[in-house]
Amino acid sequence: MALWTRTDRDLLSLALPTFATLVSEPLLVMADTAFIGHVGAVPLAGLGLGGNVLGVITGLCVFLAYSTTSVVAHRLGAGRDRAAYEAGRDGMALGGTLGVVLAALLAWLAPTVVGWYGPASDVAAAAVTYLRIVAAGLPFQLVVLASTGLLRGLQDTRTPMAVAIGVNVTNIGLDALLINGLGLGIAGSATATAAAQGLSCIVLVAVIVRRCRGLGLGLRPSPRGMGAAASAGGWLVLRTATLWFSLTATTVVATGLGSLTLAAHQVTNSLYSFLTFALDSLAIACQALIGHRLGAGGTAGARTVMARALGWGCVQAAVLGLVLVAVRPWLARLFTSDAAVQRLVMHSFVVLAAIMPLAALVFVLDGVLIGAGDTRYLALAGLFVAACHLPMLAAVAHWCTGGPAGLVWLWTAYAGFLAARALTLTLRARTGRWLRTGAG
Repeated sequence: MALWTRTDRDLLSLALPTFATLVSEPLLVMADTAFIGHVGAVPLAGLGLGGNVLGVITGLCVFLAYSTTSVVAHRLGAGRDRAAYEAGRDGMALGGTLGVVLAALLAWLAPTVVGWYGPASDVAAAAVTYLRIVAAGLPFQLVVLASTGLLRGLQDTRTPMAVAIGVNVTNIGLDALLINGLGLGIAGSATATAAAQGLSCIVLVAVIVRRCRGLGLGLRPSPRGMGAAASAGGWLVLRTATLWFSLTATTVVATGLGSLTLAAHQVTNSLYSFLTFALDSLAIACQALIGHRLGAGGTAGARTVMARALGWGCVQAAVLGLVLVAVRPWLARLFTSDAAVQRLVMHSFVVLAAIMPLAALVFVLDGVLIGAGDTRYLALAGLFVAACHLPMLAAVAHWCTGGPAGLVWLWTAYAGFLAARALTLTLRARTGRWLRTGAG
C-alpha cells in the first residue's frame, strides 16, 4: 500500500483546518480554566460544574453539526448542490430556535440543575453565576454548530478554521480584561465566552448568506426542512445523551470525592477535551468524505477513507501521548497555582496519555458511522456502553476517597468506557452494514 495517497491528501486537507475549528470550544474552556485556576479552587470547581452542564446541553445539540454534515455531503456527492444548501439553512434555523428556548430554561433552572450534583454551597453559587451569564451565548453557539456542519459537508473547513482562530483570540483577550483586569472572576469568564460565541455566529452567518444569495436560494427557512433536520438528528441525540450521561456521572463521582478532586478533574477533563478533539478532526473529515463517497455511490472509496483515517489516528495518538507525558509538569502549573491540585493532575495526566490510542480508534470509527448515517446503531450501542460504564463508576464512588488514587481510578473507569465504545464500533465497522449509498 502506498505511503501517501489521494485519500490521505483529502483527509488531511479537511482534518487540519477542522482541528482549529473543533478545538475552539475546548480552547475556550482551557483558557477559562487557566485564568480561573489562578483565582482559586472554589471558582475552578464551579467552572467545572458549570462547564459540564453547558457541555451536556451543547453535546445533545451536536446533531446540528453532525447530521447536517452528513446530509449536505450526501447531497453534494449526488450533485444536488441547492438541496445541500437548503439542508444547512434549515439546520441553522433549527439551531437558533432551540438555542433561545434552551437559554431561557438554563437561566431559570440553573440552581436546580447544579443542586443535582450535590456540591458545596460556595461551589454551587459559582456554578450558577457562570451558567446564568453564559446562557446568553447559547443561541449563537447552536447556530454555529449547524453552519459549521453545512460548511464541512461542502468540503470547506478553512472558513470555520479562520472564524475559530478569531474567536479564541477574542476570548483570551476578554478573559484577561474581565478576570484579571476588572476582577470579575467567574462572571468575567462567562461573559467572555458568550461574547466570543456571538462574534463567531455573526461571521459564519454572513458567509453563508452571501453564498446562498449567489445561488439564488431564498433565506427563509422551510418549516418542513427544520422538521426534517430535527428528525434526522433524533438518533444522534439519543447517542449523544448516552455519552453525556456517562460523562456527567463521572463529574458527579468527582464531586463526591471532594472539591480538590473536582478541581483536578476539571483540569484533566479540559485537557482531555482538547486532545480528543484533535483526534476528532479526522472523524469530522471522515464524516464529510464518507458522506460524499456514499452519496456518489462509492462504497470502496468509503472503506479506503476509513482505513487511512485509522492509520493517521494511530500516529496522532502516539505523538499526543508522548508529548503529554513529557510536558505534564509544565501543564500542571499552567492550569492552576494550587499546589494540591497540581499534585493530583500529575497522576491523571499519565492516565490520559495511556488512553490516547483507544480514544483515536473510538473517535475515528464514530465519525465513519456518522458520515454514513448509521446513527440508529450508534444510539443503541450507546445504551450498552453506558450500562458497562456505570458499574465502574459506582465502584470508584464506593471504594475510593479523594486524592491521587481516587482521581486515577476515576479516569481508569473512563478508559473502560472507551473500551466498551471501541468494541461496539469495531464490530459494526467490520460488518459493512453501514455502507448505504444514496443522496440522503
